[in-house]
Formats: sequence, C-alpha cells, structure tokens
Amino acid sequence: MTTKSKPSLFLSLIPLLFLIGSMSWTLLVAEQEAHIALILTTIVAAVVGLYAGSSWKDLEEGMKKGLQIGLSAIIILMVIGLLIAVWIAAGIVPLFITLGLDLLSASIFLPAVAVICGLVSLATGSSWTTAGTVGVAFIGVGTGLGFPLPMVAGAIVSGAYFGDKLSPLSDSTNLAAAVTGVDLFAHIRHMLYTTLPAFGLALIGFFALGLFVGGGDSSLVSVDEIQTAIKGEYNLSFILLLAPAAVFVMSLKKMPALPSLVIATLIGSVMAIWVQGVPLGELIGIAHFGYEGSTGNTEVDDLLSRGGLEPMMYTISLILCALIFGGIMEATGFIGRITEAILSRVKSRGGLVFTTIASCLGMNLTTSDQYIALIVPGRMFGKDYARFKLAPKNLSRTIEDGGTMTSALVPWNTCGATMLASLGVNPFVFLPFAFFNLLTPIIAIAWAYLGIGQAELEEEVEDRS
Repeated sequence: MTTKSKPSLFLSLIPLLFLIGSMSWTLLVAEQEAHIALILTTIVAAVVGLYAGSSWKDLEEGMKKGLQIGLSAIIILMVIGLLIAVWIAAGIVPLFITLGLDLLSASIFLPAVAVICGLVSLATGSSWTTAGTVGVAFIGVGTGLGFPLPMVAGAIVSGAYFGDKLSPLSDSTNLAAAVTGVDLFAHIRHMLYTTLPAFGLALIGFFALGLFVGGGDSSLVSVDEIQTAIKGEYNLSFILLLAPAAVFVMSLKKMPALPSLVIATLIGSVMAIWVQGVPLGELIGIAHFGYEGSTGNTEVDDLLSRGGLEPMMYTISLILCALIFGGIMEATGFIGRITEAILSRVKSRGGLVFTTIASCLGMNLTTSDQYIALIVPGRMFGKDYARFKLAPKNLSRTIEDGGTMTSALVPWNTCGATMLASLGVNPFVFLPFAFFNLLTPIIAIAWAYLGIGQAELEEEVEDRS
C-alpha cells in the first residue's frame, strides 16, 4: 500500500458520525432498510480517505480484504438458508414446535428457551446453528403461547450466545484465546466471572417477564389451533429427531460448522422426501425460494414460511455492504486513529476495560464483523493490559464480553444479520430483551472498577503451569 501520513482524529470521525446519523434516520425516521445508508457511508469514507492521503489502490485493497474476511460467514449463511427451508419441509421444525407447545408452559417458557438454547449452543459451539434450528422452532412455540416475538428472540439470542461463549468448540472462543495468547480453558474459566452472573440475572428477567406476558385462554386456543394445523399438514414421526441428533453427534466429534450444516441439510432433504413425500423437484424449489406454509391457518403459514437461498440474499447483500465499508475504514487508518485517541485517555483498570468493550462495540458497528471486533482490540490492547499489571486472560475475556456479545445486536453485522435472517426479528427490536448480551459487558465494566475477578499478571504464569 502507498505510504501515507496518519489521518487526523477529526477526519477519522467523519465516516463514523455519518454512519450514526444516516443509519438512525434511515431506520427510525424513514423506516427503510440499512443497505443504502451503508453504501452512502462507504462513499463518504472513501472520499475522506482520498482527501486524507490514501490512494484509490489502498481503498480497493481494503475493500477486497474486508470481503475476504466475511467470505466464510457468507457461505455458512447460504447453507443456513437451505437448512431452515429443508428442515421445515421435512417436518423437523414443526415437530419441535408441537413438542415445545406440549412441554413448555407460559410461566417458564422464556427462561427455558434461554437454557435450552444455551445447552444446544454449548454442545455445537455455534450460536448461528442454534438460532437456525431450535431457535426457529421456539419462535413458533412462543407465538402459540402468546409471547411477543422480540421477547422470544431475545431469549433465544441470550441462550445461544451464552453457550457459544463458553463452548470450547466455538470459533469466537478459540479466536479470542488465540489472539491474546491465552490457554483456551484458562480463557473459558476466567469468563465465568462475568458470564455466570449475567446469565443468572437474565434468567431472572425472563422468568419475571413470563409472569406477566403470555398465557391465558386466547393463547390456549392458539396452541390448539397451531398443533391441529401442523399435525394436519405433516407426518410428525419421531424418526425426524435423527436430524438434530446427527448435529449433536457431529459437534461431539468437533466437526467444523460448514460441513456439519451441509450434512444436516442433506439429512433433512432425505427426511423431506422419505417421511413427508416431497418430490425432489419441489424440494429443490423450496431450498432455493424458501418454504411456503400451506396449512390453511394464516398464523401457522406465516410462521413456517421461512428459509431458502434467495431470501438469504437480502442478508448477504447487507453484509457485503457492511464489509466493504469496514475494509475502507481499516485501509484508511481511521479505525486505528480513533482507537489510539481513546487509549490515550485511559487512567485506570476500569477505564481500560470500558475502553476495550467500547472499541469492540465500535468495531462491530463499523467493520460489521465479529472476528475483527475480537482480533483488532485483542492485538492493540495487549501492552496496555500489561501496563496495568493485568494478565492476558483479562483481555481475552473482555474482548468476548464486548465483541462477541454485542455482535448479535447490530443488524448490519454478520452475526446480527444472521439472527435477523433466522428468527425474522430485527436486532434493534429484540435488543431490549437480549438480557444476557446487554448485561455481560455492563458486569465486566463494573467488576473492573470494583476489582472483582481481575487476574494479576503474575497469576498467568501459575495458570499455565
């Protein structure tokens, strides 16, 4: 890349401020999608970058690098689109819905959703897989029990990210440990200081919501109508449970996410043809365009009309726009300049943790990729944690508390876009109910200021011995 001087803080902030303003107006006032706002912000970032001394070649390389970072996520999203459509056509998701309506009462539904999604995510190491499988089913169960979809989505996301955060199979967990040079299991153990209190408080919050929302005679009628409609349309054989069982076995074998999802989709395809009698040609159409409910019950049909490769392209186009913007912000040096300015004001351990989490959130907002939100702060803040005599595992925990947790709350981030595509609820809408994701960074900051759970630099040597 062309040698250039470091951009000023003023110039570095222009694209970020434009992003906040344009996105706020587009989403809240105009009530439109985020794509055009991201494209306009990218143009602003490029123009300011050229003015600050970057060349067009710098910007092109930055865009390419940004797209390359998100390529694996895009491929996984495409497969998730196929998986959702095929599993609904096969009756796997409808079976989960009917079982959930039989087993779960309104009073414990939300905390039960969080716990079950947490266990599934812990076993699979993937919040995305959890949201795209059992998460879709729980959306249906919540509808039957009379819960607003944002509440259900918040419980699903809370559980999915709890399990993902603590799973040794999770790519984000492994990445956070690797980028900071911390032993994986030392990293997981240290995260318990912030993760367990946050999840405990989240469960209390979900239980309290369940006491006041959902249930009643109307929801009982809805449950009966949903179950009748589903049972009239599908053969709900318990052999369908072989598909999720296969996913669980593959997770135990530590198979990577992409081949696991592909195999799960193929198993679902066999189930759709064998158990439900879906013709192969029709199944191909379902996989491409998504499943369209045909039970005769409008509520159930809307619930089951999901998935497919083509509908997933909306999400992928949003991610592409966001990744290009993030690549330009990185290539122009704007991100590094903003982070440098923030670090210069850090005077305490609490301030350091607050700054780290704020930086992770900023990365999720501007680069739109969870991995960047882990890698960049993980690399940049190492010396500062050593300066405050804090062991590296404090940094590895904090970038997860800030980066992993907030990624699902940004609609144009790869994680937030995946939750939107899987659950059908915008992250800005379910954000107030994603208790675990909101509480974790707050507790992390509070603990840092109070001196709770802060490992001293000398402890790291003992932990590795």
